[in-house]
Amino acid sequence: MIIDAHVHLWKTQRGTVNGKPVVPLGGGRTDFGGEVRQMLPPYLVNGENTAEILLSNMDFAGVNGAVVTQEMIDGPQDCYLREVRAAHPDRFRVSCLYEEGKPLFPDGFDGVKICAGRLSDPDLLHHEHVFADAAERGQFLLIDLAEGDTQTAALGILADRYPTLRIAVGHFGMAGRGDWMAQIRLAERENVRIESGGITWLFNSEFWPYPSAVKAFRDAIEAVGAAKLMWGSDYPRTMTAITYRMSLDFLLFSDALTAHEKSLILGENARDFYGFPNQPPVPRIRHMAED
Repeated sequence: MIIDAHVHLWKTQRGTVNGKPVVPLGGGRTDFGGEVRQMLPPYLVNGENTAEILLSNMDFAGVNGAVVTQEMIDGPQDCYLREVRAAHPDRFRVSCLYEEGKPLFPDGFDGVKICAGRLSDPDLLHHEHVFADAAERGQFLLIDLAEGDTQTAALGILADRYPTLRIAVGHFGMAGRGDWMAQIRLAERENVRIESGGITWLFNSEFWPYPSAVKAFRDAIEAVGAAKLMWGSDYPRTMTAITYRMSLDFLLFSDALTAHEKSLILGENARDFYGFPNQPPVPRIRHMAED
């Protein structure tokens, strides 16, 4: 059983970056705050990034389920993600997006997402009500921290203050940037996990099979143990560089991890943490370039 702990979905992208709009242009391209960027693979011509397309990728890669996180650069996708959760209850867990100064509507969601590195007020203690509400509802909290250790102390305080709240730190602690191990060590707490969505972006200059990303996994295993780590693809943005299957295979076929470590990181940890039902493995499909 394989679970992807970090994916994005949207019907219409309508976010902001540094106070400027993010506008889809077609052909997978986006006006990203005044710069044209390839946000999606170029064959996704209408700018939609739907669950049906992701499910097709998941089936091909042998992935059972996925956790849908959100990002300010995509804009809130709450309405669409409620539909996704209702249509595919065994395969998706979804989060609502926390926006400063706006009401939060967590009904129908499994968790809440905080883009901590993009907060205008970066002090997480000033956003404690989100943690308290998620803990009371029995939901999980997804959080992408700013680079390094600038927010780790505050998150540690909140994790200790709400010990029943399941907290997943994204982007593998921004591996390789600043004191990223300070973010990894947050998982010394019982209720904190680390997921690797975006790690192939962080080591994009190296390209597949990302030996430095694999080494980051080994360093994190030594620090907090494989039971605290979860694989995530950061679909679809990372698919502008590699295929979805490649985002998994660099770990699946690595000889730097044991079979037991792979079982934990690629599925078992996320299954238990996010509450996915047990499912049989998805059969791996041979592709046309294979003999």
